[in-house]
Amino acid sequence: DPEMTLLTYLRRKLGLTGTKLGCAEGGCGACTVMLSRYQTHTQQLLHYAVNACLAPLCSLHLVAVTTVEGIGSVARELHPVQERIAMAHGSQCGFCTPGIVMSMYALLRNNPKPKMADVEEAFHGNLCRCTGYRPILEGYKTFTVVRNTRYLTPVNVDLFSATSLFNPADFTPFDPTQEVIFPPELMSLSKDQRSGLLCFRGDRASWLQPDSLDEFLRLKWEHPDARVVVGNTEVGIEVKFKNMVYPVILAPAFIPELNNVSHTADGVVFGAACTLSHMGAVLKKAVETLPPHQTEVFLAVLEQLRWFAGLQIRNVAAVGGNIMTASPISDLNPVFMAAGCRLTLMDKDGSRVVQMDDGFFTGYRKTVLRPQEILLSIEIPYSKKFQLVSAFKQSPRREDDISIVTAAMSVTFTPGTDVVEDLRLSYGGMAATTVLAKKTANGLLGRHWGEELLQEACSLLAKEMTLDPSAPGGMVTYRRTLTLSLFYKFYLTVLQKLRLQVSEHSGCFSYRCLQTVLLILHRFIIQSLRPDDSVGRPMMHLSALKQATGEAVYCDDVPLYENELYLALITSSKAHANILSVDASAAEKMPGVVTCLFADDIPGCNATGPIEHDETVLAHRQVTCVGHIIGAVVADTQLHAQRAAKAVRVQYEELQPIITIQEAIAAKSFYQPIRTIQKGDLEAGFKQADHILEGEIHIGGQEHFYLETNVTLAVPREEGEMELFVSTQSASKTQSLVAKALGVPANRVVVRVKRMGGVSGGRRAGPPFCRLLSPWQQTKTVRCMLDRDEDMMITGGRHPFYGKQGETTPPVGFLNSGKVVSLDVSYYSNVGNSMDLSASVMERALFHMENSYSVANVRGRGFLCRTNLPSNTAFRGFGGPQGMMVTESWMTDVAQSLGRPAEQVRRLNLYVEGESTPYNQVLDQITLDRCWDECLTRSGYQERRAAVDVYNSQNRWTKRGLAITAFQKMSIFSVCVCVQAGALVHIYTDGSGLHTKMVQVASRVLGIPCSKIHISETSTNTVPNTSPTAASASSDLNGGAVQNACETLNQRLQPYKTKNPKGSWEDWVSEAAYFDRVNLSTNGFYKTPNLGYDFETNSGRAFNYFSYGVACSEVEIDCLTGAHKNLSTTIVMDVGNSLNPAIDIGQVRGLGLFTLEELHYSPQGVLLTRGPGSYKIPAFGDIPAQLTAVGEPPLFLAASVFYAIKDAISASRAESGISGPFRLDSPASAERIRNACSDRFTKLCPPAEPGSFTPWSVQV
Repeated sequence: DPEMTLLTYLRRKLGLTGTKLGCAEGGCGACTVMLSRYQTHTQQLLHYAVNACLAPLCSLHLVAVTTVEGIGSVARELHPVQERIAMAHGSQCGFCTPGIVMSMYALLRNNPKPKMADVEEAFHGNLCRCTGYRPILEGYKTFTVVRNTRYLTPVNVDLFSATSLFNPADFTPFDPTQEVIFPPELMSLSKDQRSGLLCFRGDRASWLQPDSLDEFLRLKWEHPDARVVVGNTEVGIEVKFKNMVYPVILAPAFIPELNNVSHTADGVVFGAACTLSHMGAVLKKAVETLPPHQTEVFLAVLEQLRWFAGLQIRNVAAVGGNIMTASPISDLNPVFMAAGCRLTLMDKDGSRVVQMDDGFFTGYRKTVLRPQEILLSIEIPYSKKFQLVSAFKQSPRREDDISIVTAAMSVTFTPGTDVVEDLRLSYGGMAATTVLAKKTANGLLGRHWGEELLQEACSLLAKEMTLDPSAPGGMVTYRRTLTLSLFYKFYLTVLQKLRLQVSEHSGCFSYRCLQTVLLILHRFIIQSLRPDDSVGRPMMHLSALKQATGEAVYCDDVPLYENELYLALITSSKAHANILSVDASAAEKMPGVVTCLFADDIPGCNATGPIEHDETVLAHRQVTCVGHIIGAVVADTQLHAQRAAKAVRVQYEELQPIITIQEAIAAKSFYQPIRTIQKGDLEAGFKQADHILEGEIHIGGQEHFYLETNVTLAVPREEGEMELFVSTQSASKTQSLVAKALGVPANRVVVRVKRMGGVSGGRRAGPPFCRLLSPWQQTKTVRCMLDRDEDMMITGGRHPFYGKQGETTPPVGFLNSGKVVSLDVSYYSNVGNSMDLSASVMERALFHMENSYSVANVRGRGFLCRTNLPSNTAFRGFGGPQGMMVTESWMTDVAQSLGRPAEQVRRLNLYVEGESTPYNQVLDQITLDRCWDECLTRSGYQERRAAVDVYNSQNRWTKRGLAITAFQKMSIFSVCVCVQAGALVHIYTDGSGLHTKMVQVASRVLGIPCSKIHISETSTNTVPNTSPTAASASSDLNGGAVQNACETLNQRLQPYKTKNPKGSWEDWVSEAAYFDRVNLSTNGFYKTPNLGYDFETNSGRAFNYFSYGVACSEVEIDCLTGAHKNLSTTIVMDVGNSLNPAIDIGQVRGLGLFTLEELHYSPQGVLLTRGPGSYKIPAFGDIPAQLTAVGEPPLFLAASVFYAIKDAISASRAESGISGPFRLDSPASAERIRNACSDRFTKLCPPAEPGSFTPWSVQV
């Protein structure tokens, strides 16, 4: 079938489930495989990594496919690539691991001795949510040639106190001669292949693969509307996500003329089917051999290629496809346009040559090509002797990201002068097409390249490069400012190349050139001297080897059952509306459809929810958010079910939605209760204060973006029983909710959880659709796995928060010294259309409202805003990060208003031993001051601060910032019912039955090696009434339960140990206790003692203990674009004794939350960021260049990066004469950073008046 991808074929036809589905758009790398092809024209093998989710099966004729299963297995032998990522602790949830393994494997097949830069480039198309990338890079740097030259030592770090988490000497040597060979049959077929047209036909499409240019031209003449596909990187996404159907697909990828590369007198001609990777390789070679003055255009193309998508995309995407898709935010088209590249077009009657200029793109996604024409080639010209060219790209994330604005600029001077003879300024992202700023360019001809030209250029550009305030993509003020900023960068670059004096050279700098300098140090103490005691040691994740080989089974990897059915969801397209009618007649007639399900088909109760039952399994009469589940289609395949679901027609009567926090405040749309915590005398505190300060901050939401989307498999059993395989953190809650929907006792439902591909709160109650999978038929197995865009649209994430100091009283009162004496703060969270766990999230925010600072008089209030968004839910940290972020915002403002160093003001206000919190819990064993002082020392804070000040005084357009923040973390849940756990431990006569840390606990208590202990899945029929694995509670609670069970078993075995003290474990168990009929199975139970806080009386013990941490971060920002680079981070965290430091150290969710990840909603409540193409989590290049970690770095300490950015912005604003507090909302995106750096360019692009237009997106 032309519409079948390689990924579907591997997983569903061959049962090779090691290759994972993460996004279906080529943005996460989970589906990476290696393709190998014999090239007859070079007589060489070509190996390259690709995204299997986008590769059409039809495109793989004569291609060898290597998956993660094909390079090694646990039973056979692991490949060194698999072994090293596992032993270096680079696999946690493991879902992304096979894709990362295959990216590295493909690199080594082409380059057995790579440099670290090669490794980094290989991972541009891969994402990981769990590890923080650190251990992956550490493990794979052992393959590189020169491993130490780029590794720097931070200030004041004792290298000898650092503890290694693995020993490279334990790795199996890598021998590149022992790789899998290319299949000889394919070699013979490739050499002897006969000419002819390949044709594949499916239900909806035909795939025609011509073998000659004439055949291709004939087919295009016969099928003028046919889509031409080479890499399928555009069409694949259109078919999957835009519901496009292309009856005829022409695939000319292997026509020789379309792959030719030739050097002419004017430049280099590339066939339109040349891949971007190949084009890059050719241009790199040209740059190395040609005179520098001829390679200006080539260098500009290479600069854009370097950050063009991921390597998996560049390996298959064709240069012709990039041009013909006519994207208005193309990275390359502005370069081609500025360079005046010539395109050869052809049809069966002849050819013509056109220049890429402002007439080539005739409209959005349209070009001058006639329907029967094809693009044959592009000629990229040599630059002239007095021509200078630069290219720029600004995107939210450095690696593999879609542009906000791209630009290419070319200037040619009259020989021997600085007088402009020709100027081309090309921009992407500023209109429906790539455009030339012709008025500006024409106005600068004949001018000297100097300050007067700059001022005139900025004035002209500001008038010419305008955008409607409602323009798609939003960020209008930022985009307009970028057009000026990027020109200024070009202006300075040209001055440098002309060797004229440049006083503001930092404006030329591009963060695109920075590479990761990896240095990570850890220090931990191993308590036990017993060699077989694994507690506290960096023990490898017990599933790591299986994860690295693709053998670890996730929910959707369970083999297909006979006659299995698939369920797809019907969801609302309106945020708030009455349902007038639902017409499923067309869907019911479609191939493979078995039935459609709606609210009336629920046999039990349609009301559901994790605490309050204020949600519906299926919407009944009304929808309250976009993505509200209305019904479902059950069919024989996923494809049939999804197509039928899209055919269901729903008629609505729209109601006025509430989308944002501000709209909820205006409408007084709140859930109850409104929580308050108050201590001291606010009025007296404010009278005592020397200064009063107001402020506010908005903290954006966050998508969980677990790599494995929500999935459930329902298997009917006898007597009405139902077995569910679910990706959930709360098996028992899922069990009870499913039973409620089915109208059966909970004992008829068994929920099994083997492993999950990422969690962090997004799976607290199981996916909502799991309650749909079995109510109507008890004889067929039903499966459902959400696509990435569905998952993001249907499920909520981290709550957006708005924090405001003061409401009816003054907000923050403080003394001249900086000591805060009174605080009144209100929190507003965007809850969504149901309560979910929002009350607990707000309570946690209030518990954190003072963070680690002592404030004598304080009041915090929490308002739960009812809106028409999908209900937000638990996320790592619950509401703690939002609560503390508000705290650090006003603490920074206090320091700035007094003109005092922020670190001094923070240190002055830190808690000390014996002080009490706003919720009246006395702090004991507090180590905040020790963490603070050690972090200052280890980071070399004072030296760094001096160096930052010097740097900032010498650089106008790049600024560095430094910040140190503290953190007080409460232990686990504050809700008593959640702080309990159970465990079931069996001792078998040949081993034992239980996750990595739990195994370590059992190993210590039982006194046996971990090798004798086995992990079993979580299941409701073994341990009932389980608490969720959430709130960082699992090690405490489940570890306590495991310890309890093992201690009981130890007591039962003690007589036999006493009787035979020199005996082995086997002697005591199988030779003695078993024959004495001793029960070798027991349940363990643990509950956290002495908890019971009461909000009404503000009394009782809320938490069992506290942990403390401090982080210092240094960043550098580009004031002209808003880009930033994390230079270094030092973390000191006291978490007691780590059970497993290899697992505890890592994770970058905090960095994403505060600097990168941004959810965009339309004013109508539609989520606009529904996949890795538009929603950006941190990539490999986003981790700090230097990271020194002592203990576990928790999420909130990433706020030190945010406040270091704010410190750098303050330095930039000072250049414009602006001082004092200013508002910076989170995340600190490039847009917010640039707009906050107020300067002469921002003044030329003022924002439109609020209320005078409808924005593309709103701050929810």
